[in-house]
Amino acid sequence: MMKIVPPKPFFYKGGEKAVLLLHSFTSNTIDMKKLGKYLQKNNYSCYAPLYSGHGLTAEELLTYRPSDWWQDVLNGYQLLKDEGFEKIAVIGLSLGGVFALKVGQELEVNGIVTMSVPIHREALFLQKRVFHYAKVYKKFEGKNEEQINLEMKRLQNMSIDSLVEFQQLIEITMDKLALLTSPIRILYGELDDPLYKESAEVIFQSSATNQKTMKGYPNSKHLMTLGTDINDVNKDILTFLNDLTW
Repeated sequence: MMKIVPPKPFFYKGGEKAVLLLHSFTSNTIDMKKLGKYLQKNNYSCYAPLYSGHGLTAEELLTYRPSDWWQDVLNGYQLLKDEGFEKIAVIGLSLGGVFALKVGQELEVNGIVTMSVPIHREALFLQKRVFHYAKVYKKFEGKNEEQINLEMKRLQNMSIDSLVEFQQLIEITMDKLALLTSPIRILYGELDDPLYKESAEVIFQSSATNQKTMKGYPNSKHLMTLGTDINDVNKDILTFLNDLTW
C-alpha cells in the first residue's frame, strides 16, 4: 500500500503586499502553487492555507465541516496580519472563490479575485465530487477493485451533513453579494460547466463595488490556475493586483 504524503499550507515571502490564496473543494494547495510562485517573483507575499481534511482520505474529509474550513481561512488571514501585512488581497478558486467573497463581506481586503465560483451547488452534486475524489485517492493508494468497492459502499453510508452545510454556505454568501465594496475581478473558464459563467455574471451584477471586471478564458476548464490559459490568468491577476491602491 502506498503511503500518500499529505499536502501542506505554503507561505511564499515576496514583497510588502500580501495575498491570501484559497484552493478548491476536495483539492489542496497545489491549486495555488504556480500562481503563488508567479506572484512571489513579482514582489507579492502569498499564503495558502490547507483546509482541514483536504489532501486526506474522503472519509476524513467528511468528518470536517465548512465552518472548520472557514476557520482555516480566518487563521490564514490572521497569520498575514501577524506577519505585519496591513493590506491583504484575497484570491480563491471554486470553494476558495466562495470563501474569497465571504472574506470580502466580513473582513477588510484590498481586492478580491474569484475563479470558477458556483452560485449554487446541491449537496448531492457535492457528494458525487467526494465519491470521485475517493476513488482516485484509493487507486493512488494502490488498493484493488474489491477493496475500493467495499470502502465505497461504506463511504456512501456516511453522513452528508457537512455537504448540506456547504450548500447553505454558498447560498448565504451569494445572498450577501451587495456587501462587496472592494475591487473585484471575476474569472471563469469557457470550457467549464455553463453554471460558472452564469455565476460570474450574477456576482458581477450583484457586487456593490463600481471597480469590478469579469472575464472568460477560452481554453480553461475548472482548475484555471493549472490549465492551458495559465499564463494569461496569471498576468491578468497580476495586473489587477498592481492596479489596486496599496
